[in-house]
Order: sequence, then C-alpha cells, then structure tokens
Amino acid sequence: AVGCIPQREDARDALIARDGLTLGNLPKGAVIGTSSLRRGCQMKFMRPDLVVESLRGNINTRLNKLDEGRFDAILLACAGLRRMGWEHRITERVSPDVCLPAVGQGALALECREDDGELLQFLSLLHHEPTALAVTAERAFLSALNGNCQVPIGAHAVLKAGGHSGRRTISLTGMVGSADGIVLLRETREGDDPVRLGRELGESLLAEGADRILAEAT
Repeated sequence: AVGCIPQREDARDALIARDGLTLGNLPKGAVIGTSSLRRGCQMKFMRPDLVVESLRGNINTRLNKLDEGRFDAILLACAGLRRMGWEHRITERVSPDVCLPAVGQGALALECREDDGELLQFLSLLHHEPTALAVTAERAFLSALNGNCQVPIGAHAVLKAGGHSGRRTISLTGMVGSADGIVLLRETREGDDPVRLGRELGESLLAEGADRILAEAT
C-alpha cells in the first residue's frame, strides 16, 4: 500500500539551454531535445518554429549531449535536477501555463505492507496532505483517460485557500495533445473531491475529442 506521500518537489519542467537562453528568446529553428511526447507536443504547439528531436539517456548523458552541441536546449524535470544537485544548470523553470508537467511529477510515494500498522504510523509523520490531494486529482484524471507515460497527457493540481466554508479547493488543469502539436486540448476545473474532480475533467476532455487523439498516439 502507499504509506505516505511526502511534500512535493518542484513539479515544473526545466529548460537547460546553451548561452542561458529561455523559451522566449530561442532563435527560430533552434533544436530542442526531449524524450517526452507530452513536452514535445506542448513545445510544438507554443513554438512551431522550433525543431523538437528525441533525446535519450540518463540526466548526465542528456546534459553531455547538450554540452557537445547536439542540441540548442533540452527539457528535463526540475525535481530530478534539484535532487541530483544540478539545479544550477536550469536556465528557465517553465510555467505550467506554458507546459503542463506529467501526472505526479516531482512527487514521491512511499510503499509498505498494508498490515504494518507500526510502520504506517511512522510514515504518517512524513505525509503531506496537500500534495496527496493534488496528486490524487491528477492520477484520477489520468485514469479517466486510460493513459500512460507513452501518450501526450499532462496535469497539474494546486490547492487554493478555502472560502467561507473553510474547505480547501483543488484547481486541476489537464491537457491532451497530438504528437505533432497541432491539436491541444486544455481545461481547468475546481472542486473539493480530488477523485471526482479528476474523473470529471478527464471525461470533459474525452467529450472534446481526447479519445481520438489518444487513439492516434498509441
């Protein structure tokens, strides 16, 4: 069972570019490397003038390929770079308004035996409820789309302070895009039940044609 979900690391994607460039000032025709269909489709949608090429390997290998001049910029997860001590390589932390992260990006789940009450009690000290609610909403969205890491799906949930009722509201944004970046469906919904919120947002995008996009991607 999932014993706890600790506080989330930075969920955003990171741009690492030569010469310290950002997405806004990368020149036309610049080559950007990523192995993620999610990142690739959003880059093509936002900057169709960029050339997106496949980039494989571990973090160190990908950074070396950038330094060797094979790419003008690459996209990685902020969380991975921070955890490896390479945060200084980031030239831009890409806003979710521009590129939605992967479901659960930056979050960890600690598993244990479901009947180990003592260990569950210890793990409860590490549990971060706002992160758990956000990740639950994102995962429910992914489940509603029957998606996986091989399709261009992104989601990001944040908690907003409660109103008069005092209950916190979850704001969830989800995205499904075509691999070529021509079609990108994106919507934001709010609610207080993470599972229902994720499911309803997924069903809404399916009604807009996400099922056809995903069928073409698999």
